[in-house]
Amino acid sequence: MTEFSINISQMAWPCVLALAWLLGDILNRVLHLPRISVYALTGFVLVNLFPDYLSPLDNHSLVLLANIAFGLMLFEFAYRINLHWLRLNPWVAVTGLLEAAATFATVYCVALWYGSTQLMSLLLAALAMSSSPAAVLRVINEQRSSGQVSERILHLTAINSVLAVFAFKLILVYGVMQAPGDILKASAQSLQVMLVACASVLAGTVFGILLPTILRWRGRQTQDSTLGFAFAVIVLVALTHATGLSPILATLSFGLVARHRRISLGRTQRNFGVLGELLAVVLFVFAASTLAFSQVLAGVMLGSLLLVMRLGSKIIVTTLLAPVSGISMRKGMLSGLGLAPVSVFLILNLEQPNKLGMTMTNEWYALVAMTLILEIAGPILTHLALFAAKETPEEMEQ
Repeated sequence: MTEFSINISQMAWPCVLALAWLLGDILNRVLHLPRISVYALTGFVLVNLFPDYLSPLDNHSLVLLANIAFGLMLFEFAYRINLHWLRLNPWVAVTGLLEAAATFATVYCVALWYGSTQLMSLLLAALAMSSSPAAVLRVINEQRSSGQVSERILHLTAINSVLAVFAFKLILVYGVMQAPGDILKASAQSLQVMLVACASVLAGTVFGILLPTILRWRGRQTQDSTLGFAFAVIVLVALTHATGLSPILATLSFGLVARHRRISLGRTQRNFGVLGELLAVVLFVFAASTLAFSQVLAGVMLGSLLLVMRLGSKIIVTTLLAPVSGISMRKGMLSGLGLAPVSVFLILNLEQPNKLGMTMTNEWYALVAMTLILEIAGPILTHLALFAAKETPEEMEQ
């Protein structure tokens, strides 16, 4: 009987991933739902129905695959960011900064009003700032959308995600320093957090310089660039996974530096082909599967309030600043709506405060609830924003 149980456990995750892919394809064709929303919903439901056979955080291979998938998407996302465009139109960067700041301030005030501690309110606010680079990129690629709204969603997501990462790290440092205990130990932990962030950026930068150089030396930039970048991302993520560095900062830095080294990914190579499609299923099923139904239920009231305030802040700022940044207020509103997906980074960092000795509270469970709702509904809102902006092929043809 024990052997039979072990065999079921070994078969469980491959079957879940295959089912998620099949449901995602069917519902995308029939109801035009984003595939990643279906992947997330499938992972959440099945893991909570069968927790004895499906424990994602205990499956180290699955965790590594999810990180590799996230790394590939972050690399491609960063590769799409045009820093030259931000210099030509600085109001896009200003919009990103103000949108992130408004989201931070709004969520922080709401959490304090609800009775959360200052530290927990700061952590909630930092994580709520970020939109999901992975979800935004997948929806844009899946819909083959292009235009002003698509580009602004990409660039605003890049800005708020980077700000969220650094704000989260700084607040963790602040939390460690405020905790009672040995001041030397707290200082050492704080310094370690900052060194990890700097080392992660440095690792990504080194990869971004070395790989284009190697591809140029081989004289096969066009033929081998996508495969070379895929292997490089896998190695970089494995390196950060093994050394405790941040795969988010490392792969974002890699993509940004590689883009400006002028090595091109072909249009047919978006999402890294079949490999990227397969790993996308793994990532979004895994991300939602880490959320427990009991935690979502405990935090659903505050989570819903935070969701409304977060999205409202983004939409208001992008709408008001749209005219000065060169687009209509309608397109500004749609750009803010497209920022709805919550970052997988948020999910993957839910356990960090607990590891540092900070107690998980009902406010933290509210973040879990908001994460689940926007993991499923966020990509749908982004799709609706792109459709309303007439930047998807079916709308362009009308």
